[in-house]
This record gives sequence, structure tokens and C-alpha cells, in this order.
Amino acid sequence: MRVAVIGAGIVGVTTAFELSAEGHEVVVLERRGSVAAEASFAPAGVVAPALVEPWAGLAPARAGLFALRHPAWVARALRSRSPRRLSPRRAALQRLAQHSRDRLLALTRAHDIEFEQADGVLVLLRHERQLKAHRELLARLPDLGVAFELVDAARARQIEPALNPAAPLRAAIHLPQDAVGNGRQFAHRLKAEAVRLGARFRFDCAVRGLRPGQPATVLLADGSTLEADAVVLCAGADAAALLAGIGQPLPLRPVWGVSVTAPVNHVDGQLPQAPRAAVVDPLRRATLSRLGQRVRVSGGQSLGGHATTPPELRTLRQLYRTLDEWFPGSAVMREAVHWRGARPMLPDGLPVVGPSGQPGVWLNLGHGGHGWALACGSAQWLAAQLAGREADPALALLTPARLR
Repeated sequence: MRVAVIGAGIVGVTTAFELSAEGHEVVVLERRGSVAAEASFAPAGVVAPALVEPWAGLAPARAGLFALRHPAWVARALRSRSPRRLSPRRAALQRLAQHSRDRLLALTRAHDIEFEQADGVLVLLRHERQLKAHRELLARLPDLGVAFELVDAARARQIEPALNPAAPLRAAIHLPQDAVGNGRQFAHRLKAEAVRLGARFRFDCAVRGLRPGQPATVLLADGSTLEADAVVLCAGADAAALLAGIGQPLPLRPVWGVSVTAPVNHVDGQLPQAPRAAVVDPLRRATLSRLGQRVRVSGGQSLGGHATTPPELRTLRQLYRTLDEWFPGSAVMREAVHWRGARPMLPDGLPVVGPSGQPGVWLNLGHGGHGWALACGSAQWLAAQLAGREADPALALLTPARLR
């Protein structure tokens, strides 16, 4: 089968690999000059199924001007916060995350893929109130089959020795089998494996439209066309315009996140005072990651804006403050690089993986801030659906059918 994959972020690359591994003739169309150049460029990098949650939307006060422009979308996002709706969505998403982590490990081993990674995720709980708020998560972890340890502050500082001893810390949740990794590096390595299997990547190749059918037709910005038996949209938030053009609107919107990345500060004769792996601060809604010889702190969420909008000063200050609170002096901040990336979201916080409802057009979209954690699993599941194989019924909630 001839398959065109639109988008070469981490989701597009993993999709191209899985389809190539199944023997399909795959071409990937990417408007940028390389893989993982947009939303997959500099996220936190955490792969921890237990921490994957459906995005519950912003409070009305935080939605601001976006709420005025897109009131229906914001209203749907706010309605999705109810516990009755959250529980099945969380179960489906975490099931996909577990599949994805297993597939990521299998691909890494089978193809000897090397990329910056470190084992272990530590969730920091500053005070007793935070600990009580995480009791529900702790109660769910055994049912998910997740290895974890609730540790006191002393043990947390043994796991992450560079944690600031002066920072208040009541307890921590240690997830030893989870990890942090450089998804962009992985995407480049897996792209090479896909090419070995026959996939073709066309960069600087923008798509302006689609014509569903058998075969489906991709309309390129240069005026040319490309026919395929299946077109798989992995284009993030930009896929909304393509779908609207074929009468299949999808309420996909970018929620913007920010990261700050800086070199580890090495002092002669001393170990670097930086995280060993990944540290999550739920109070600040920030993640601190160690990626090789760099430290990355990620967080923030804002609606509206576009790719060239600079990060909000308030968000940057919060990220700098969080890094300084937990790992003071850990990075060379004068060399820090700021990044703002889109997290393509649907109002219910779940991705869509499967047939779009239009002939020849398939979707692998809407992973939000969990693209790296879900990419390998959703790509494998998309390939199974395209081949007509029976899918995991627990993932049925993640198909596009729920939106019709």
C-alpha cells in the first residue's frame, strides 16, 4: 500500500517507521528542513505512563482572550474536568502510554538506537497537603502495574543528591522504571531506520490541501500532487485546517509550552549539582530533566498565539525560579536557550488515532504534551488499524469515532 505521512515530528517519524516495517511504500511530507523541528524539538522528555493525564483545560481566568474567540472549545475543555468523564479517559490514555513505553524499549534494543536518556522519575511533594493530594495517584499505581516507592525527604535526596538541602520537601514518589530521554535525538535515529526500510522523507515540502478518495490526493504548496492509498495526518495543530478543507472539522488547538535548556555547570573537582534524571514539581507544574550534559526545565501552558510568539516573561521567570529552588547553580544560565512549542490539543485531552471518516484519510493527532510518551504506541496502533488487525478494545475511546 502507498502511504503518505504528513508531518515528521516524533509521531510522524514513528508512524513512518511502523508502516515501513509492515511493508508499505511510505513517503513523509514535512514542511521544515528536518525531523522533530517543531513541537518535538525541546519538550521535557519524560516517559512515565503513570503521569500521563488527559489535559483538563485551563481555569476560565487563565483562558483569557482565547476563551472569547473560541468559547465553545473552552467550554468543552472545562466540562471534561468532571471525575465521571476523567476516569475512562485516564485509563485509555495510560494504557496507550504503557504500550508506547514497551514499544520504545523494544525498538531501542532491536535497532541499537543510542540517544540521551536516564532512568528514574522523581515527583517532589513539598508539604503534607501535596502528599494528601497525591494519595489517589498512589492508590492507582499498583493497578497500573507501575513500580513505585513513596520515599521521605532523606531518601529522595539520596536518589537525586544534588537536590537543594534548603528546599522544603515532605516526601517524593520515585518511579524507577520510568525515564527521561531526548525524543528529538530518537526521532533522528529512527528516521534512519525507516529509510533503511524504504521510507522516503521529503523536507521543505508544505501541504496545502487534501482530496479524499481511493486513492486519496495530497495537494502540495508547489502546485504538484501526490496520490496514496492512505494519507496519515501527523501534522499537529496544523492538521485542523487540512481537515476543515475536506469537510471533516476537528477541534484541534495549540496549547503552548515553554522550556529552558542550558549546559550543566561543571566546577573543577566537583560533581555537577544537576539532576541525574527527571524531577517533577507538581506545585510549579514544571519538569526538570537531565539530557546528557544539559539541564532542561519545562512547563507553562498558554492558549493562543503562534509559532513566532516569544515565551511569556512570567513563564520564563517561573521556570528559572523552579530550577534555582531545586538545583541552584546547576546550569550555565548565560547560555540558556528558550523554546516555545505547540502542544496540539482536543478539548477532552485525548489523541485521535484511526480513520478520519473520509476515505483514504487517517489520523494520528492531538497528543498534547505527551507526544514523546505516546508516539511509539500510537504509531503501532495506527499501523494495526490500517492493516485491519484487531486492536486493543481498551483503546477504543481514542479513535476519531468518539468525536462524531
